[in-house]
Amino acid sequence: MDAKSQTYEYVGQELDLFALAKRWKAYVRSALAPYIQGHVLEVGAGIGTTTRVLRTCTSGPWTCLEPDPGLAARLTKSLKMTPLSPAPLVRTGTTSELGPEESFDTLLYIDVLEHIEHDAAEMQLAANLLKPGGCLVVLCPAHQFFFSPFDAAIGHYRRYNRPMMRKLTPPTLTLETCFYLDSVGMLLSLGNRLVLKSGSPTPTQIAFWDSKIVPVSRIVDRLILRSQGKTVVGIWRKPTALDPKP
Repeated sequence: MDAKSQTYEYVGQELDLFALAKRWKAYVRSALAPYIQGHVLEVGAGIGTTTRVLRTCTSGPWTCLEPDPGLAARLTKSLKMTPLSPAPLVRTGTTSELGPEESFDTLLYIDVLEHIEHDAAEMQLAANLLKPGGCLVVLCPAHQFFFSPFDAAIGHYRRYNRPMMRKLTPPTLTLETCFYLDSVGMLLSLGNRLVLKSGSPTPTQIAFWDSKIVPVSRIVDRLILRSQGKTVVGIWRKPTALDPKP
Protein backbone atom coordinates (compact mmCIF):
# COMPACT_ATOMS: atom_id res chain seq x y z
CA MET A 1 0.00 0.00 0.00
CA ASP A 2 1.05 3.56 -0.61
CA ALA A 3 2.90 4.84 2.43
CA LYS A 4 1.10 8.18 2.19
CA SER A 5 -1.81 6.90 4.23
CA GLN A 6 -2.57 10.33 5.70
CA THR A 7 -3.86 11.41 2.26
CA TYR A 8 -5.46 8.11 1.33
CA GLU A 9 -9.16 8.30 0.55
CA TYR A 10 -11.04 5.20 -0.55
CA VAL A 11 -12.89 5.78 -3.83
CA GLY A 12 -15.06 2.66 -3.86
CA GLN A 13 -18.71 2.28 -2.96
CA GLU A 14 -18.96 -1.50 -2.85
CA LEU A 15 -18.35 -1.85 0.91
CA ASP A 16 -21.90 -0.85 1.75
CA LEU A 17 -23.29 -2.56 -1.36
CA PHE A 18 -21.93 -5.99 -0.36
CA ALA A 19 -22.30 -5.55 3.42
CA LEU A 20 -25.62 -7.43 3.48
CA ALA A 21 -24.35 -10.43 1.48
CA LYS A 22 -24.55 -12.64 4.56
CA ARG A 23 -24.53 -16.01 2.81
CA TRP A 24 -21.46 -15.06 0.82
CA LYS A 25 -19.64 -13.88 3.93
CA ALA A 26 -20.53 -17.12 5.71
CA TYR A 27 -19.19 -19.11 2.76
CA VAL A 28 -15.95 -17.14 2.81
CA ARG A 29 -15.65 -17.78 6.54
CA SER A 30 -16.01 -21.53 6.07
CA ALA A 31 -13.29 -21.51 3.40
CA LEU A 32 -10.80 -19.35 5.30
CA ALA A 33 -11.34 -20.35 8.94
CA PRO A 34 -8.78 -23.22 8.92
CA TYR A 35 -6.01 -20.73 8.10
CA ILE A 36 -6.84 -18.00 10.65
CA GLN A 37 -5.03 -18.29 13.95
CA GLY A 38 -3.28 -16.33 16.68
CA HIS A 39 -2.70 -12.60 16.27
CA VAL A 40 -4.43 -11.42 13.09
CA LEU A 41 -3.66 -8.36 11.00
CA GLU A 42 -6.58 -7.50 8.71
CA VAL A 43 -5.23 -5.18 6.03
CA GLY A 44 -7.73 -2.76 4.51
CA ALA A 45 -10.41 -3.54 7.08
CA GLY A 46 -12.84 -0.99 5.60
CA ILE A 47 -16.13 -0.72 7.50
CA GLY A 48 -15.61 -3.98 9.40
CA THR A 49 -17.97 -6.32 7.54
CA THR A 50 -15.23 -8.95 7.18
CA THR A 51 -14.01 -8.31 10.73
CA ARG A 52 -17.38 -9.25 12.19
CA VAL A 53 -17.59 -12.43 10.14
CA LEU A 54 -14.05 -13.73 10.71
CA ARG A 55 -13.29 -12.42 14.22
CA THR A 56 -14.63 -15.58 15.88
CA CYS A 57 -12.14 -17.77 13.99
CA THR A 58 -9.52 -17.07 16.65
CA SER A 59 -9.48 -15.82 20.24
CA GLY A 60 -6.14 -14.12 19.70
CA PRO A 61 -5.59 -10.37 19.23
CA TRP A 62 -7.05 -8.80 16.09
CA THR A 63 -5.70 -5.64 14.49
CA CYS A 64 -7.69 -3.81 11.81
CA LEU A 65 -5.39 -1.75 9.59
CA GLU A 66 -7.17 0.82 7.41
CA PRO A 67 -5.38 3.53 5.37
CA ASP A 68 -8.45 5.74 4.88
CA PRO A 69 -8.91 7.89 8.04
CA GLY A 70 -12.62 8.29 7.34
CA LEU A 71 -13.22 4.55 7.10
CA ALA A 72 -11.03 3.91 10.14
CA ALA A 73 -13.11 6.37 12.17
CA ARG A 74 -16.33 4.79 10.93
CA LEU A 75 -15.02 1.33 11.82
CA THR A 76 -14.00 2.44 15.32
CA LYS A 77 -17.46 3.92 15.94
CA SER A 78 -19.19 0.84 14.54
CA LEU A 79 -17.20 -1.55 16.75
CA LYS A 80 -18.15 0.48 19.82
CA MET A 81 -21.83 0.17 18.92
CA THR A 82 -21.64 -3.60 18.26
CA PRO A 83 -18.58 -4.73 20.23
CA LEU A 84 -16.69 -7.93 19.48
CA SER A 85 -14.84 -9.91 22.12
CA PRO A 86 -11.91 -9.69 22.38
CA ALA A 87 -12.20 -6.22 20.87
CA PRO A 88 -10.21 -5.58 17.67
CA LEU A 89 -7.68 -2.76 17.65
CA VAL A 90 -8.22 -0.23 14.84
CA ARG A 91 -5.12 1.45 13.41
CA THR A 92 -4.96 4.01 10.61
CA GLY A 93 -2.09 3.36 8.24
CA THR A 94 -0.47 0.90 5.87
CA THR A 95 1.80 -2.12 6.21
CA SER A 96 4.79 0.01 5.22
CA GLU A 97 4.27 2.07 8.38
CA LEU A 98 4.34 -0.83 10.83
CA GLY A 99 7.45 -1.20 12.94
CA PRO A 100 10.10 -3.87 12.21
CA GLU A 101 9.42 -5.44 15.60
CA GLU A 102 5.76 -6.11 14.77
CA SER A 103 4.72 -9.57 13.60
CA PHE A 104 1.52 -11.55 13.21
CA ASP A 105 0.32 -15.14 12.94
CA THR A 106 -2.20 -14.36 10.18
CA LEU A 107 -2.41 -11.58 7.61
CA LEU A 108 -5.71 -11.08 5.78
CA TYR A 109 -6.23 -9.27 2.48
CA ILE A 110 -9.94 -9.71 1.77
CA ASP A 111 -10.87 -7.87 -1.45
CA VAL A 112 -7.89 -5.57 -0.92
CA LEU A 113 -4.90 -6.58 -3.07
CA GLU A 114 -6.68 -5.60 -6.29
CA HIS A 115 -6.76 -2.01 -4.94
CA ILE A 116 -2.96 -1.91 -4.57
CA GLU A 117 -0.94 -0.82 -7.60
CA HIS A 118 2.34 -2.47 -6.58
CA ASP A 119 0.94 -5.80 -5.43
CA ALA A 120 4.24 -7.75 -5.47
CA ALA A 121 5.87 -5.18 -3.19
CA GLU A 122 2.86 -5.37 -0.87
CA MET A 123 3.14 -9.15 -0.73
CA GLN A 124 6.78 -8.82 0.33
CA LEU A 125 5.80 -6.39 3.09
CA ALA A 126 3.20 -8.91 4.24
CA ALA A 127 5.76 -11.72 4.24
CA ASN A 128 8.08 -9.63 6.42
CA LEU A 129 5.29 -9.16 8.98
CA LEU A 130 4.43 -12.84 9.19
CA LYS A 131 5.68 -15.08 11.99
CA PRO A 132 7.15 -18.51 11.15
CA GLY A 133 4.31 -20.97 10.74
CA GLY A 134 1.86 -18.15 10.04
CA CYS A 135 -0.48 -17.73 7.05
CA LEU A 136 -1.00 -14.99 4.52
CA VAL A 137 -4.58 -15.17 3.23
CA VAL A 138 -5.55 -13.28 0.07
CA LEU A 139 -9.03 -13.20 -1.50
CA CYS A 140 -9.58 -11.28 -4.74
CA PRO A 141 -12.03 -10.96 -7.65
CA ALA A 142 -11.05 -13.42 -10.37
CA HIS A 143 -10.44 -13.28 -14.14
CA GLN A 144 -9.35 -10.17 -15.98
CA PHE A 145 -11.99 -10.92 -18.60
CA PHE A 146 -14.58 -9.69 -16.11
CA PHE A 147 -12.79 -6.38 -15.49
CA SER A 148 -15.48 -3.74 -15.98
CA PRO A 149 -16.11 -0.02 -15.57
CA PHE A 150 -17.37 -0.93 -12.09
CA ASP A 151 -13.91 -2.35 -11.24
CA ALA A 152 -12.25 0.83 -12.45
CA ALA A 153 -14.74 3.04 -10.61
CA ILE A 154 -14.04 1.40 -7.25
CA GLY A 155 -10.28 1.55 -7.63
CA HIS A 156 -9.33 -1.91 -8.87
CA TYR A 157 -6.05 -2.21 -10.76
CA ARG A 158 -6.64 -5.78 -11.88
CA ARG A 159 -8.43 -9.08 -11.27
CA TYR A 160 -6.50 -12.30 -10.55
CA ASN A 161 -6.25 -15.95 -11.50
CA ARG A 162 -4.28 -18.87 -10.05
CA PRO A 163 -1.14 -18.36 -12.22
CA MET A 164 -1.02 -14.71 -11.14
CA MET A 165 -1.31 -15.76 -7.49
CA ARG A 166 1.54 -18.25 -7.86
CA LYS A 167 3.69 -15.57 -9.50
CA LEU A 168 3.16 -13.28 -6.50
CA THR A 169 4.67 -15.79 -4.04
CA PRO A 170 7.36 -14.01 -1.96
CA PRO A 171 10.70 -15.86 -1.67
CA THR A 172 10.24 -16.47 2.06
CA LEU A 173 6.75 -18.00 1.76
CA THR A 174 5.32 -21.22 0.38
CA LEU A 175 2.05 -21.25 -1.55
CA GLU A 176 -0.01 -23.78 0.39
CA THR A 177 -3.17 -23.73 -1.72
CA CYS A 178 -4.96 -21.65 -4.33
CA PHE A 179 -8.59 -22.15 -5.29
CA TYR A 180 -11.68 -20.50 -6.70
CA LEU A 181 -15.08 -19.82 -5.12
CA ASP A 182 -18.51 -19.08 -6.60
CA SER A 183 -18.53 -21.11 -9.81
CA VAL A 184 -22.22 -20.48 -10.47
CA GLY A 185 -21.73 -16.79 -9.82
CA MET A 186 -19.03 -16.83 -12.48
CA LEU A 187 -21.54 -18.17 -15.02
CA LEU A 188 -23.97 -15.46 -13.99
CA SER A 189 -21.27 -12.82 -14.45
CA LEU A 190 -20.39 -14.27 -17.83
CA GLY A 191 -23.99 -13.95 -18.97
CA ASN A 192 -24.14 -10.43 -17.63
CA ARG A 193 -20.93 -9.57 -19.46
CA LEU A 194 -21.96 -11.03 -22.81
CA VAL A 195 -25.71 -10.35 -22.85
CA LEU A 196 -26.80 -7.66 -20.42
CA LYS A 197 -23.50 -5.75 -20.51
CA SER A 198 -24.30 -4.23 -17.12
CA GLY A 199 -21.32 -2.69 -15.34
CA SER A 200 -22.39 -1.92 -11.79
CA PRO A 201 -24.47 -4.42 -9.75
CA THR A 202 -27.65 -3.15 -8.12
CA PRO A 203 -28.77 -3.95 -4.56
CA THR A 204 -31.49 -6.19 -6.05
CA GLN A 205 -28.89 -8.13 -8.05
CA ILE A 206 -26.66 -8.51 -4.99
CA ALA A 207 -29.60 -9.82 -2.95
CA PHE A 208 -30.52 -12.34 -5.67
CA TRP A 209 -26.93 -13.54 -6.00
CA ASP A 210 -26.51 -13.89 -2.25
CA SER A 211 -29.80 -15.70 -1.61
CA LYS A 212 -30.08 -17.89 -4.71
CA ILE A 213 -26.66 -18.28 -6.36
CA VAL A 214 -24.23 -18.55 -3.44
CA PRO A 215 -25.96 -21.60 -1.85
CA VAL A 216 -25.77 -23.44 -5.20
CA SER A 217 -22.15 -22.40 -5.68
CA ARG A 218 -21.25 -23.94 -2.32
CA ILE A 219 -22.42 -27.31 -3.65
CA VAL A 220 -21.02 -27.00 -7.17
CA ASP A 221 -17.66 -25.66 -5.99
CA ARG A 222 -17.19 -28.81 -3.93
CA LEU A 223 -18.09 -31.06 -6.87
CA ILE A 224 -15.61 -29.39 -9.23
CA LEU A 225 -12.90 -29.16 -6.52
CA ARG A 226 -12.98 -25.37 -6.52
CA SER A 227 -11.38 -25.31 -9.96
CA GLN A 228 -13.41 -22.36 -11.27
CA GLY A 229 -15.13 -19.35 -9.78
CA LYS A 230 -15.66 -15.61 -9.66
CA THR A 231 -13.35 -15.23 -6.64
CA VAL A 232 -9.81 -16.57 -6.20
CA VAL A 233 -8.13 -17.35 -2.88
CA GLY A 234 -4.42 -17.78 -2.22
CA ILE A 235 -2.96 -19.12 1.05
CA TRP A 236 0.75 -18.78 1.76
CA ARG A 237 2.61 -20.07 4.81
CA LYS A 238 5.96 -19.01 6.26
CA PRO A 239 8.06 -22.13 6.98
CA THR A 240 9.40 -22.80 10.46
CA ALA A 241 12.87 -24.03 11.37
CA LEU A 242 11.38 -27.52 11.87
CA ASP A 243 9.86 -27.74 8.38
CA PRO A 244 11.70 -30.04 5.95
CA LYS A 245 13.84 -28.28 3.36
CA PRO A 246 12.38 -28.32 -0.18
